[in-house]
Amino acid sequence: MKSFKLLVSAGALATLLASAGVAQQAAPQAPHPAAQAAVASARAPISAVPALLPTTQAMFEGYVRDNKMPGIVGAFGVADMPTTFLAAGKINDDATGAKAGPDSLWRVYSMTKPITGIAAMLLVEDGKIKLDDPVSKFIPAFKNMTVLDSPDSLKSHPAKTPITIRMLLTHSAGLGYSIITKGALKAEYDRLGINPAQVNNQFEAEARKTRPATLEAFANTVASVPLAYEPGTKWSYSIGLDVMGRVIEVASGMSFDGFVQQRIFDPLGMTSSYWTVPSSEISRFSTNYAFTKASMAQINPAFDTSKIDDKARMPLDAATTSVWLKAPSFPYGGAGLVMSARDYDAFLHMLQNYGELNGKRVMKTETAKLAMSNLLPPGVVFSGTVASTGGNTAGPKMGFGAGGSVYLEDFPGGAGKGTYGWGGAAGTVAFVDAGRRTRGTIMVNYFPGETYPLRQEVLPALIGDMARYQK
Repeated sequence: MKSFKLLVSAGALATLLASAGVAQQAAPQAPHPAAQAAVASARAPISAVPALLPTTQAMFEGYVRDNKMPGIVGAFGVADMPTTFLAAGKINDDATGAKAGPDSLWRVYSMTKPITGIAAMLLVEDGKIKLDDPVSKFIPAFKNMTVLDSPDSLKSHPAKTPITIRMLLTHSAGLGYSIITKGALKAEYDRLGINPAQVNNQFEAEARKTRPATLEAFANTVASVPLAYEPGTKWSYSIGLDVMGRVIEVASGMSFDGFVQQRIFDPLGMTSSYWTVPSSEISRFSTNYAFTKASMAQINPAFDTSKIDDKARMPLDAATTSVWLKAPSFPYGGAGLVMSARDYDAFLHMLQNYGELNGKRVMKTETAKLAMSNLLPPGVVFSGTVASTGGNTAGPKMGFGAGGSVYLEDFPGGAGKGTYGWGGAAGTVAFVDAGRRTRGTIMVNYFPGETYPLRQEVLPALIGDMARYQK
């Protein structure tokens, strides 16, 4: 549900982890593919690798020590060296809560979007869809869309152009999103249950009263509502990747989640990525928290917030009773996944290698490069998003690829041109700079995701670590 703010200079990270790896003899610069596969698939606990990044590790531990969050996990990788995992704290506030680690499970929310985007690009590679195909080719209900005359009512006029696959992938289709849409369109989305996301059981009980029960019904319902603006004319955060899930179903002849499992999760060994968390995995599933009275009230007006301290951390979705233990109405391509840092790192590592990991090719090099390029329609600009959505309005020139933003130029002190990534509503963030062969993931779970400046503070910590190896 949120955008991402770049964490680290990819070149600096490469220098740091490469030199640190040599100094610590943690791994050779270019391990044999079989050895690398063994490392990637291992489920060993964190070893001595935090010693490679002591400043960053100390920052993580400080967040936990100061009671800002129960726990945090980071995954940083360079080339095909073993991933460096950092962790501090626990996955919940319980006295018996498990320690946070590479295989802890976190709600990644909108970090689901790049995975859906890459799934769509696999079908582009297969020749089953084209970026500029009209969505109505796969979902006939989208054939005759209308556009609002004004935000004050649902009065509308015929759209000038059809919605295309490209537009769904890049939030330029004219669709709304319940988390940002306002006025008459927001009211209509609420009335029709166009809210493809899970929060907790209380929220879900209300959502199920109106939300369509299948992905097909959801997509058809979306098509029945006017668009917020003309297709292909503006970037605006949307449910486009959720609708994309239905396109993937139709084009592939498989269920959306089944396609993702077969073409992405299985080849990459991503065994800790779930649309529904099995009861057997509760012991490593984090609790999601809400920090403020205002956020609790916003998420569910039924909550009694009268006795809640403004800065209190309140459990919003406990692992033992989580809404993710039950099957969702349908798999939400925009915000539906629970994943481990190890799994998300494998996904990024594949993209870093332009489609291949551990000897298994998931997609062609040219497909991966296309997915991580600027796919916006001509004339449409992505300028970042405001802080309230976890984004950044200041920085380098950006574009938008298949479900994630793309840097169109190098950013001093930040990441390099071509860096692709996105973040999640509960504070998670991930990026990959394939050109410099670096990647990073941070996992936490709390609302609002921007409560603490975690994204901004990782960079100085990593730079501090780098300085140790340049003396």
